[in-house]
Amino acid sequence: MCYNEMGLFQEEYVKKIGIIVGCLVWSACASLKTSSEYVARGNGYLKDGKRQQAIAAYNKAISLNNHNMEAYQSRAAAYFFDGQYELAAADFEHVLQADPYQVSVYTAYASVLAAQGDFEQALTLLNLAAQLKPGIAETYFARAGVYFMLGQYEPAVADYTRTLQIRPAADVFNARGIAYEKWGKPNLARQDFEFAQKANIPPHINSYAGLD
Repeated sequence: MCYNEMGLFQEEYVKKIGIIVGCLVWSACASLKTSSEYVARGNGYLKDGKRQQAIAAYNKAISLNNHNMEAYQSRAAAYFFDGQYELAAADFEHVLQADPYQVSVYTAYASVLAAQGDFEQALTLLNLAAQLKPGIAETYFARAGVYFMLGQYEPAVADYTRTLQIRPAADVFNARGIAYEKWGKPNLARQDFEFAQKANIPPHINSYAGLD
């Protein structure tokens, strides 16, 4: 799983995986006792690309403690990566009802809305996130992707540039390069593509960007 050219996870990049639940999942989690331990196990599954195992672990975490907002937030991410956008949205909304000042949740929820094609509402959430806590790289990266989808290439480039100032990564340079191309600036696009290949920088801005 990787960020596409707009910096957002899109449906065509969501690779469907088989439903791997039942004895395998629950036997792997059988020795765990607390809600937090199940969240940690789920996070490990998610990083390994095992989305169904991750969801099962988060379900168990919530069954043990339905006030564990980290479990809801993590399960929403797993649903998102698995292409289950409505379930992801429901979990993100639940977290925001409990704490409306979670900037990272607004950003993640906006990605769900964008994946569903609701770019205007996604932009509203990202603007709110940027106002609540300026200087978060993921917020600008996601908002740049929404601007791109709306055909607003100048603000997209501006937000990709803000992202690079905070946390340089190859996928951000590539995304900005594509935005430059669409904006009619091929020389700047080529510079970004070349820098993304040669620079000694992380390949991804997000730790989950390499998920299969």
